[in-house]
Amino acid sequence: MHSIKETKISEGVLPVSVGLQPSLDAEHMKPKIPQNKKRLVTISLLAIAIGIVVSFVAKFLMYIINLITNISFYGSLAGEGNPSYNHLGIWVIFIPVIGGLIVGLMIYYGSVGIRGHGIPEAMEQILTNKSKINPNIVYLKPLSSAIAIGTGGPFGAEGPVIATGGALGSAVGQILRITDKERKILLSAGAAAGMAAVFGSPIASIFLAIELLLFEFSPRSLIPIALACITGAAGHHLLFGEGPIFPMHNVAVPGNIALLWYSVIGIAIGFLSILSTKLVFWAEDLFKKIPIHFMWYPAIGGLVVGIIGYFAPRTLGVGYYNITDILSGGLTFKLILSLAVLKFISWAIALGSGTSGGTLAPLFTIGGATGLLLGICIQQYFPNAGVTLPIAALIGMSAMFAGASRALLTSIIFAIESTGQSNALLPLLAACSAAYFISFFFMETTIMTEKIFRKGVKVPESYEPDALEIMQVSQVLSTSYPILKETDSIEDAQKTLAETKEDLDYIIITNQNGEFKGFLNWRRLWEAATASEKLGHLVKNKNKTFINDDASLIEAIQIMLEQKEDALPVISNKDQHFIGLLTYRNILSAYKTSLDAEKEFDPSISLKRKRLKAIAKGHQLYEQWKAHK
Repeated sequence: MHSIKETKISEGVLPVSVGLQPSLDAEHMKPKIPQNKKRLVTISLLAIAIGIVVSFVAKFLMYIINLITNISFYGSLAGEGNPSYNHLGIWVIFIPVIGGLIVGLMIYYGSVGIRGHGIPEAMEQILTNKSKINPNIVYLKPLSSAIAIGTGGPFGAEGPVIATGGALGSAVGQILRITDKERKILLSAGAAAGMAAVFGSPIASIFLAIELLLFEFSPRSLIPIALACITGAAGHHLLFGEGPIFPMHNVAVPGNIALLWYSVIGIAIGFLSILSTKLVFWAEDLFKKIPIHFMWYPAIGGLVVGIIGYFAPRTLGVGYYNITDILSGGLTFKLILSLAVLKFISWAIALGSGTSGGTLAPLFTIGGATGLLLGICIQQYFPNAGVTLPIAALIGMSAMFAGASRALLTSIIFAIESTGQSNALLPLLAACSAAYFISFFFMETTIMTEKIFRKGVKVPESYEPDALEIMQVSQVLSTSYPILKETDSIEDAQKTLAETKEDLDYIIITNQNGEFKGFLNWRRLWEAATASEKLGHLVKNKNKTFINDDASLIEAIQIMLEQKEDALPVISNKDQHFIGLLTYRNILSAYKTSLDAEKEFDPSISLKRKRLKAIAKGHQLYEQWKAHK
């Protein structure tokens, strides 16, 4: 019988057995899990292809919207597709109602998924359904949206294109043999390419995918989405023309006083963005109380749209021209006020009815008109503030989206890309940050997340790196375990471990040469068949999966799940010696430590201690001076 060795691993590393060393890298050693760059190339090519298709979908949708608009309001196949110049009189009220009826039938007989403005529905599928969207949405969403908008619905075409692009990416991901994460990337790439194809804003579209769909920032997702957005922007230039979609006169860089006032406008728009979200979902809740099937809701919403459109024709339809006119200052005060108030009411009720359409253009219109009104007021009462109306309208447009969606970077970059006004960067940053701040502190959800939040789906709101991905195995592994010989009996090991006062989970087993043979959970000592059985028999053909000390804890978790182990032997990457064990308790403890660190408010530099040291040093110098004197 061999005595049990009480030394710890921390007193010295153990070599791996000679027989295991040659096959360590080939079979038993689990390497770091690399990113599959070949798969990244494949996904990127698919994203480009999706971007090409989505570009033509955007052009087709705009064509269909114009066609339906001309037929509905002018009885013609040709025209500019602008319903605000119609001469239907009171009959204009019934056009949106007819459109709502058709959309309701499509919802009932086609798919409920075509309801809404697209982005929340895509978010829900990403978070709850492994990014699987019903393929029917690929054609039902643009068609239903074209009917809703073409008959006067106060929506933008970008939402349906974004939803269609996402559905197309998801459909491709469901046909091919790819992972859930790759399907999420394709869905996001299709959605972002849709926005780039409509507005010609590839950078803002990338940020839209990151801030609202991906919930991550990594090369495997950024590269395909960037390529899809570039493709979508190229499609916009080819099919819609070059230049910014909302052209405006060049603006000058504002002074500090003007920046302060633009921030005030951003704060006001922030509260308006909260109101917009509340109003939309108040309308949705109101419709749910009506004792009829929800397929009729779009027609009822269309009735409100028609009534408002009769008094304010500019509230009807897509209204991209409204945004251009607001930014260029080509509207009267009465029209600006009608867009800020009546467009707001018409859009909120129509969206609450569950019809199909986008939110970006209405938010830009409402925010731009409100920003312009605030700018006019500031100029009236504070003429020396340095506020200019084009910038006030631009920051109102952008801040409205920043507050309603909390897509801060998307809002800022979009305003610059869509207008070409880089000099507006500082006021945009000031106003959008202010609106974001107000929205974050006074509203739990956003217009993009409220619907799925009500279903119990929690949406990530931060993009912090995973603490377990940053930490290395060497930082948390345990090195203080008893070392026992493989020839020691279970009975002797039980006696010795029963006498120890330490809280032990595992013991290390070595051969006669002191080489690592394996490890055991101490509970197995009481599960063995006979007390005379040797420890070496319990680790025979076990513990053959190792992990390097420089691997991340995320990699360790993946290996533990694959091997169904609750601990892994760790070897040094330098000399391939066994240096300790990594257990699931180590990982949980490390994660808890990272969470606790966020709650610590202790200063790293103690001003009180430094002050006392300074006083003591001053006293010492004074005494030295007195002695020399």
